[in-house]
Amino acid sequence: MMRRFAIAPLVVFALALVGCGGSSSGGDQAAFAWLHPGPPPAGWKLAPLPDHTATMAYPPSWHSAVTDPGTVTAVLGSKSAPLAGYLNSTPQQGGETFDNWADFRLKHNAGEGDRQVHEVASATGLAFRNGALGSCVIDDYLTESGHRYREIACLVGSQKATNVIVGAAPPSVWHRIGPQIERAVSAFRT
Repeated sequence: MMRRFAIAPLVVFALALVGCGGSSSGGDQAAFAWLHPGPPPAGWKLAPLPDHTATMAYPPSWHSAVTDPGTVTAVLGSKSAPLAGYLNSTPQQGGETFDNWADFRLKHNAGEGDRQVHEVASATGLAFRNGALGSCVIDDYLTESGHRYREIACLVGSQKATNVIVGAAPPSVWHRIGPQIERAVSAFRT
């Protein structure tokens, strides 16, 4: 029953896009020019959510990690940072919507103890695999442990479900790890 209500905003959102000629609906679209929905590169690992409503892909050099129940996570270790790369997928949790996604995510990060949370860019109406649509935000923050991260976080919905994919890496390695995170987001399927 919950899933029907989670999909309703997606249907309204999709109809609004059709009414507008199918164009993206808002935000800084140029910041997401890297988003090219498609299958993951050969050799990448696949991690389906336990409820099988989404699949996250990640590079073979990353490894799965155990985090919150109902989620999937992959990480890349480094000697210079506790996490050189982080990918996570989780089902929609509650009050997040396509329209409020950027604000919701920034408040969520601050609520988890992150400081200096700053939005870099956000957009709605972004195309994902299999006709899914999403809203994404790119932000920077400082963790309680004093490590700085850049994050891409997207709320992605299809007729099947609405799920979240998040990828993060330290700004000092973003030039190397960021493209892997962007590719993982582009390969996300819900």
